[in-house]
Amino acid sequence: MTEPEPVVQTRPSSLSRGLSSTAVVGLGELQHTPLHYGSPLREQRALVEKGAIVDLAHLRVLRLSGADRLTWLNSITTQKLDTLATGVSTETLVLDPNGRIEGWLRLIDDGEALWAISDFRTDDTLEFLRKMVFMMRVEIEDLSSEYQCIGAVRALPESLPVTQLWADPWPHIGTGSASYAQVDLGHEVVAEDHPGLETPFVIGIVKREDLKSTSASEFTMAGFDSWEALRIAAWRPGPGEIDHKSLVGELDLLRTSVHLAKGCYRGQEAVARVHNLGQPPRRLVFVHLDGSGHIQPEAGAEVLAEVRGSERSVGQLTSVGMHWELGPIGLAVIKRNLAADAPLNFELGDDGGRVDGAQETIVAVAREHDRELPGRNKDVDMRNQHR
Repeated sequence: MTEPEPVVQTRPSSLSRGLSSTAVVGLGELQHTPLHYGSPLREQRALVEKGAIVDLAHLRVLRLSGADRLTWLNSITTQKLDTLATGVSTETLVLDPNGRIEGWLRLIDDGEALWAISDFRTDDTLEFLRKMVFMMRVEIEDLSSEYQCIGAVRALPESLPVTQLWADPWPHIGTGSASYAQVDLGHEVVAEDHPGLETPFVIGIVKREDLKSTSASEFTMAGFDSWEALRIAAWRPGPGEIDHKSLVGELDLLRTSVHLAKGCYRGQEAVARVHNLGQPPRRLVFVHLDGSGHIQPEAGAEVLAEVRGSERSVGQLTSVGMHWELGPIGLAVIKRNLAADAPLNFELGDDGGRVDGAQETIVAVAREHDRELPGRNKDVDMRNQHR
């Protein structure tokens, strides 16, 4: 049986009315989001150096109000939220009982309500949250028809009428969190050479009514392709890196979205087990792609590498972008035990072509345990008693 096409919940941009005819929009949930305006590399540089803004029309805006909003969400998601201070940006995950990622919310509290931005399985997340309210004093609203998101690097223009501003905590390591990145090994805080420090992303939540009276010609605009290329270069995982079996340790998301010493929540045992006793089965890598052929693989392409003398599938290319300085780049999720210097190949599609790539380690191939594990107690170990 053919499954029905998913319903796209995104709404037309209230800012795009003032855009020129050069705007190229995406497909599906990006159908109202401009990918570029004719010069994606110039737009990317403007986003980094000249205060350009990005129309993020596909992001959903939620608001959680009520006296119990913080303690309630703290009890069912990964981040410690019961003590979240007003105006502090954070993020949290919804996990299934096995620790797989099912929802992802960017959060900021204004003292009266908790604002949430979502672009990953939002309807499923809303359904889960509403089921978990019970007798708690919490109200959940989807305000995507009333508010829209605008992105920038470092700061949004002062003339933009922002209701709430979310400042991405990436790549800083939060209190009670941990880094799985190779670059941070031996550091208690983010390493100075982590590329994420170069592009501090911000997202403004703006009333659509206010945007209708604001002309896009007042701002320098950049497309979503520019935003994505900078995200990839910052080693920042996004929705594309998540599949049905993704664990937080595989994507280095513990650093910003998980508190390892808070109270119980769904999936906590799985997170603790991987963190304390073992390594995640896969790891996120940054990929430098060969641009000499002028054709790049698409997100979802199979990653191939030599394993025990023969070429095998070792993972999937999850994001691809063209960076204004680095050229073609991507993120991939591959098997953890693949050698960190192993050359990679990426399938181009039906024509059978391939593109070479070099991996740069993000999530460490191996990391030391935070504590010394206890040895066997031979007095109570019965496995060898009868031999």
